[in-house]
Amino acid sequence: MPVMTAATTTDLDVSAYCNDLTRRAVAASRDLAATPGSARADALRRVAEHIRQSSDAIQAANAQDLAAGRDNGLSDAMLDRLKVDDARVLSIARSVDEIAEQTDPVGQIVEGRVLPNGVRLQKMRVPIGVVLIIFESRPNVTSDAAALCIKSGNATILRGGKEAMHSNQALGQCVQAGLRDAGVNPDAVQLVDTPERAVVGELLRKEGQIDLCIPRGGESLIRAVVEQAHIPVIKHYTGNCHVYVDANCDADMAESICVNAKTQRTGVCNAAETILFHKDAVATGLLKRVCAALAERGVEIRGDETTRGAFPDATPATDNDWRTEYLDKIVAVRVVDSLSDAVAHINTYGSKHTDAIVTSDVAAADAFVTGVDSGNVFVNCSTRFSDGGVYGLGAEIGISTDKLHARGPMGAADLTTYKWVARGDGQIRE
Repeated sequence: MPVMTAATTTDLDVSAYCNDLTRRAVAASRDLAATPGSARADALRRVAEHIRQSSDAIQAANAQDLAAGRDNGLSDAMLDRLKVDDARVLSIARSVDEIAEQTDPVGQIVEGRVLPNGVRLQKMRVPIGVVLIIFESRPNVTSDAAALCIKSGNATILRGGKEAMHSNQALGQCVQAGLRDAGVNPDAVQLVDTPERAVVGELLRKEGQIDLCIPRGGESLIRAVVEQAHIPVIKHYTGNCHVYVDANCDADMAESICVNAKTQRTGVCNAAETILFHKDAVATGLLKRVCAALAERGVEIRGDETTRGAFPDATPATDNDWRTEYLDKIVAVRVVDSLSDAVAHINTYGSKHTDAIVTSDVAAADAFVTGVDSGNVFVNCSTRFSDGGVYGLGAEIGISTDKLHARGPMGAADLTTYKWVARGDGQIRE
């Protein structure tokens, strides 16, 4: 299937191009849904082996992307996301292997019962169908997304960012080679091989052919997808995550968690952007201690009036700071009167991604878990654990802050829907 060499945008018939992609994907999704889980797992193991064997080719392709990125002024952080070396190739292959070994979600019985008339009713996991995944910069998303879709019996159309086009194509070739080796329809994974932006808009209008879109990237990309889409979209716009330090807590634990949540890696969606302190933390000196520890690590503190009184090096916070995903060495700090005030702040300003409480009070922990409306709510641990790999999902297709149909880190099982299956012995309804 000729999708691995970049298509020219000159005279490209966008409608015909997208019709061909979706026609192939729909047919492949039907083939894949009928393919046994053992065959899909075998295909993934073969994909992983092709990735390992193609390390030199993948890195050569990546070198082209890195060179173009430098010429185009990509930041060091973006170039780091883009880079693929020996260790990252092995990590990419290992991620595919891990997905291969997971329990097959397709066909799992979610619940079942026997009706009074003897009909046996079951709720069964089934593939969604065709999944469009739009992503930026990280080449590993190509193989991770492909592997999760294969595992869950879905065909996928992948549209990566132009900054990683050569890397994505090299990984895509490994995916399709593994599928062919296993006798699985290679059209189950297709890469959009043109940077033509109109293709994205056309695909997002393929209602009835593409069943779901998952965008992975910055807020501007995700909002653009949502505005154009005629198909369901699972998304998260930002990761405005919080740590609330309760009145009753272990001071050493509070400092460790706050510092880790903010500084272990600042440019990721599960890093803490706001720290809330109960007012008692001011009197005990805990707020000053935590702010000093963060400042020692180069973090700028933007605080409310009470915070600035306790830690004069803080700069004034504005209302916009409570809403901001910095992805940088900046943190907003606010003092609240009660746990309920902390919950209200998080539910007002947060992005429903990941929020944590540090407390020694079981009742306070339970109230926080119940009250905070987020996909991930943590007690006495860092927000940085909000991750599909950490959760045991292998790679993740993304982190959803939606409420339908998946929430939080999404693995293979979250790429399924369900059907009701009834088995009877000739029963009819009177």
